[in-house]
Amino acid sequence: MTRSMTAFARESSATDVGELTWELRSVNHRFLEPHLRLPEDLRVLETPVRERLTARLARGKVDCTLRFVPAQDSAGALKVNRRLLEQVLAAADEIATRIGEPATPHVLDLLRWPGLLQEPEQDTDAVAAAALALLDQALDGLVAHREREGGRLKALLLERCDKLAVEVDGVRARMPQVLAGVRARIRERLSEVLDELDPARLEQEMAMLAQRLDVDEEMDRLGVHLQEVRKALDSDGPVGRRLDFLMQELNREANTLSAKSADAETTHAAVEMKVLIEQMREQVQNLE
Repeated sequence: MTRSMTAFARESSATDVGELTWELRSVNHRFLEPHLRLPEDLRVLETPVRERLTARLARGKVDCTLRFVPAQDSAGALKVNRRLLEQVLAAADEIATRIGEPATPHVLDLLRWPGLLQEPEQDTDAVAAAALALLDQALDGLVAHREREGGRLKALLLERCDKLAVEVDGVRARMPQVLAGVRARIRERLSEVLDELDPARLEQEMAMLAQRLDVDEEMDRLGVHLQEVRKALDSDGPVGRRLDFLMQELNREANTLSAKSADAETTHAAVEMKVLIEQMREQVQNLE
């Protein structure tokens, strides 16, 4: 299944421990490069999250953001650290006795004392399990989005493959006419001195020229590369790198054809080929 690297997925879930939300966004990249944004209390999830991403995705820069809002019931009530409170009050009384003034600490001042109020411990294991289960759902959505976009790109690439094949067939069909025209033009230019030339030598030179202008090998290689593109698009697994290499090979043959061109129509066909190949190359950059 051909996949694009550009996709987005968002999954939310209200659980007993609180509300969890994953946002996954992926864009083009040569390799798989995850960027995680996790709540501080859930940093323990970093390794399992990376493992899940590696198992499902091959390439792309992937931004993964997890948001967690604890449930009110699970948060519980704040607790006073009684031992610390007694120590603070005892210290206040001692200082008051030393300076001869009554100790009247304000309640709000006491509440601001570091560690005097204690938050209840969160069941991190339960939150982590719920977050990973939700991540699997978000990854399902991201992969599905990638596959839908990949199917669209595959259709566009196959359409351009067909157009490129038409140009290749057109050049191949014209080559006998092109070579015959070259031979006729050379004979016409040399008609005045034809009697002075060695016919065997002339035929040899024309044969060498025809060989230099012959593009059968380039047309054959273009056809083979197009078959490989179609084969790759129908294969399972990541194909972006292979297709990128094939685009380079297609472009190489189109450039050679342009260099060997002996008439305007062949030159025009070579230009059309390079335009189509460049369009394909841009689309291939989006494939996993």
